[in-house]
Amino acid sequence: MPHLSSSKYPIAYITITVFSHATEDPEKVQTAIRNTLPEALAADIKFTKNEVTGHHGNPIIFYETKLTDKPTLPDALAKIAQDLSPLDKETLSEELKQHIEKHNLYLRFNKQNAYLGTLKLATNDPIHFKIHFKNKTPQQIMELCQKAGLLP
Repeated sequence: MPHLSSSKYPIAYITITVFSHATEDPEKVQTAIRNTLPEALAADIKFTKNEVTGHHGNPIIFYETKLTDKPTLPDALAKIAQDLSPLDKETLSEELKQHIEKHNLYLRFNKQNAYLGTLKLATNDPIHFKIHFKNKTPQQIMELCQKAGLLP
């Protein structure tokens, strides 16, 4: 996995959120999140947990974690780039403007695929990534994503 120096990749933090429905095993949902990250980051991840009620009164657990260890954050982006399929990279490239807002890159991954160890872009009940690039324009974020191998 290529190491991207923090000077080239000024990622301030990465926030990861996910809903765990009553029908899902919370441990498996947490494992799915850990599978999206490099081992060093995954090992130390701490989740905040909020219990909420769904539309039909069903219990839902909302997990959130914020990764702030700047030297390791480029490795998270590199792992996503390594694990994402060429087809998903192409899709992301075509839709990139919809994934960037202010200084953030928003990515959503299929929970089931992540649990099984593969990354796949998803819109339905996904793991949400918010990657905050410090003081970068959308064009600069796109260029950084290309350097990381996230885009074709």
